Amino acid sequence: MSKPMFDAEALIAMFESATASQGAQLRKATTEATMMALQGRELTLKNMRGALKQVAEAASTGIAKNVMPDIDPESLLDQAVAGMDQAMLKAVEANRVALTTLTTQGADLREKHLSKALADLEKMEDTMFSALKKAAAGAGAPMASAWAPVLEKMQAGGTLSGAKAATTAEQMAEQMHTALRQQRAASMRAAQALAESYTAMVSGVLLGMSDALQGSSARKPKAK
Repeated sequence: MSKPMFDAEALIAMFESATASQGAQLRKATTEATMMALQGRELTLKNMRGALKQVAEAASTGIAKNVMPDIDPESLLDQAVAGMDQAMLKAVEANRVALTTLTTQGADLREKHLSKALADLEKMEDTMFSALKKAAAGAGAPMASAWAPVLEKMQAGGTLSGAKAATTAEQMAEQMHTALRQQRAASMRAAQALAESYTAMVSGVLLGMSDALQGSSARKPKAK
């Protein structure tokens, strides 16, 4: 297993000593840990899956060690998942900004790398679910049972980042179609202008040739 790009021990310790009233702090810490993990890698689906899995495992490990009274492991996992979802929202936004910038500069979203980036956006939620499922599968029996309802809720209701990713992909696809329609319209206008220019040029050349012939006839000396 690759070395985490975040302080896994610090996240484990935080969940290990967490109380029921620290939900906001846990979400923030998980978001920051996930962001650190993502920032140390290229934002490919494989790397995102690996980062999410490592963060989920750290949170799960800490919760398993938590012996504080009145602690609900499922509730703490919900906070961890919400934190990771917030980080993924930022990853979606980063993708949107990059794609928008490239298309503004004239890039075609049908190009291989850009079309793959667009397709990957639509797979982000599945990537997150896959990572958490693997983390849950590697947890011990008590934590596995706590993970089950969390994963079930996530699969049934979706995630904020997943919804945002789907909307972004749809918007970028529409932007691509709009750009293509504009390109076609511009091409048609250019072709029409060229055709009109060509016919005008031909008329001008023909007129010039006619004037030249008339001038030549006027200058031609009369036969004796």
